[in-house]
Amino acid sequence: MASEIAAKISPGHGPGLRVPVHLGVIMDGNGRWAKARGKRRTEGHVQGVQSLRNTVEYCIRYGVQYLTVFSFSSENWTRPPEEVSFIFNLLRRFVASDLHRLMRNNVKIRIVGSRAGLEPPLIRLIDDVEAKTRTNTGLVLVVAFNYGGRAEIAEAARRLAEDAVAGRIDPSSITEASLGRALYTSDIPDPDLIIRTSGEQRLSNFLLWQSAYAELVFVPENWPDFDESSFLRVLEAYSLRERRYGGLGATGS
Repeated sequence: MASEIAAKISPGHGPGLRVPVHLGVIMDGNGRWAKARGKRRTEGHVQGVQSLRNTVEYCIRYGVQYLTVFSFSSENWTRPPEEVSFIFNLLRRFVASDLHRLMRNNVKIRIVGSRAGLEPPLIRLIDDVEAKTRTNTGLVLVVAFNYGGRAEIAEAARRLAEDAVAGRIDPSSITEASLGRALYTSDIPDPDLIIRTSGEQRLSNFLLWQSAYAELVFVPENWPDFDESSFLRVLEAYSLRERRYGGLGATGS
C-alpha cells in the first residue's frame, strides 16, 4: 500500500542500550528457512527482503547511522543460474517498491562491490538509486553487492601499485590509512558491530579489512526470522562488550 510505503519512521533509542554507529549484517539462512518449511529457496529470499525492510526500520528507530548488509557475494555466482537471476530480479523489485519509502525516511543508499560482470541495466539501476538518495542525510544503507573482502583489498592494493609505478605516490608513503582510503568504503566508518544470522560463526569474506576491531555477534535465527526482539537482543549483547582496540580495558586487564 502506498501509505505504508511512504510512512515515516521516528528515530528513538532503547533505554540503557549502547547503539553502534555502524552495524554490519551477514544475512544468512534464507535457504534453510525455506527448506524447513517445505518451500523453494527463492521463497526464502523473498522473506529475507522483508527482514531487510524491517531491519532498516529498526536502525532508524534506535539511531544506527550506518547499516551495511551482505546481499550478494562474489562467490554467490557459483549458485544455480536461476537462483542468481532471481536474486538480481529481487534487488530490482526491492529498489522499485521501496525507493519512495527510503526517500521519505531520508535514507542514503550506497552499493559497494565490483561492477564487473553486471549487466548494463543493473549498473544503471545502481547508479540511479545512488544518485536519487545522494543528498539524504539520515541512515546510510550500504548494500554489499557482488562483493568480496579479499577482492576489495586486492583492488585497492592494485590501484596504489599503479599510482606508485606512474610516480603519483612514493611506495614508502603507503600506510594502512592510504590503503583504507582506496577501499570501496573509504568515506564510511569501520563497523562497530557485525552480526550473522543462522548460527554460522564466520565472516565469509565480508568487510575483512574494516572489521579488524568490530564486535561479532552470532544469532541462531535464520535471516527471515530476525525480528525486533532479535535486534534488541543483539544490542543488549553489544552494550555489555568492552571495546579495547588492542589496549587495556577500564579494569586494566
